[in-house]
Amino acid sequence: MGSGMVGSGMENQAGDEQLGRIRAAVGRVVVGKEEAVEQLLVALLCRGHALLEDVPGVGKTLLARSLAATMACSFRRIQFTPDVLPSDVTGSSVFDQRSTSFEFRPGPIFTQILLADEINRATPRAQSALLEAMEERQVTVDGETRALPRPFLVLATQNPVELEGTFPLPEAQLDRFLVRVTLGYPSAEEEDAILRRFERDDPFARIEAVVTPEDVASLQERRGEIEVSDPVRAYLLDVVRATRTDERVALGASPRAALALHRASQARALVQGRPHVLPDDVKALARPVLAHRLLLTAQARLRGDTPEGVIAAVVDSVAVPVEDEARLAGAPRAS
Repeated sequence: MGSGMVGSGMENQAGDEQLGRIRAAVGRVVVGKEEAVEQLLVALLCRGHALLEDVPGVGKTLLARSLAATMACSFRRIQFTPDVLPSDVTGSSVFDQRSTSFEFRPGPIFTQILLADEINRATPRAQSALLEAMEERQVTVDGETRALPRPFLVLATQNPVELEGTFPLPEAQLDRFLVRVTLGYPSAEEEDAILRRFERDDPFARIEAVVTPEDVASLQERRGEIEVSDPVRAYLLDVVRATRTDERVALGASPRAALALHRASQARALVQGRPHVLPDDVKALARPVLAHRLLLTAQARLRGDTPEGVIAAVVDSVAVPVEDEARLAGAPRAS
């Protein structure tokens, strides 16, 4: 066995340990959201962003704060309302009478992890202030471009039930989110654990950083080294392309969505300590990566069809490559 394989194995083990420490640290505060934590880590490793869509009170803010704290990342929160202006997000230039010059005062977007709370309550103009930052990792104010800190992750929340006084996100902005994450209500056992855990104090006050932002940047680089075999890549493309031919879908998943699913599958493999992607990674991430990018026909919506249901049906209809062949094809080669 060549030294390259040994080095790769040791790096994978180190990355698995770091990601495991993050998950364990978040789990000491947030009860029973392992899948949601995994999906947020996938977004982080892909340098993407996540849309947390669920009703109030299920732990969205606590999850975001806990994730930032475990990585020693700076954290800011914006409470979006209809009167929020773009400058309230990006910052603005203020005239300093002492120096008789304009001084830029950065807005809350200049942070490593940003919680955009109730983003659909902001006007489209304020929502658009996030677009450049999410895509380019930079902000342009008064003609000057300023880079954002790294890593940079936007976690936006919205309530899917309460629609009065909201401005639905357009498809172009929904496409900026790598994953859409739903938390759901806890089980009876989990809710009992929440009451016990928070009975005396807030466990968030005791959370400690287990990795550094530099570690996160290294993990983001490692994500691109995860192998995707030809059979698994073909399977992934079959899933994506099937959304474009489904009669219930007016607008199917784009090539950018295919790339997002490809990268997300690599990230999930890394989170789980594997050097290669399996079909199960594609299956697990098809809904959170693709569903919010689909636009159903009017007839399908009237029948009560949902993008999540379409994705589930598509995944069931596409033939899965033989797992052993996919694993062998994705395994590192001896040097």
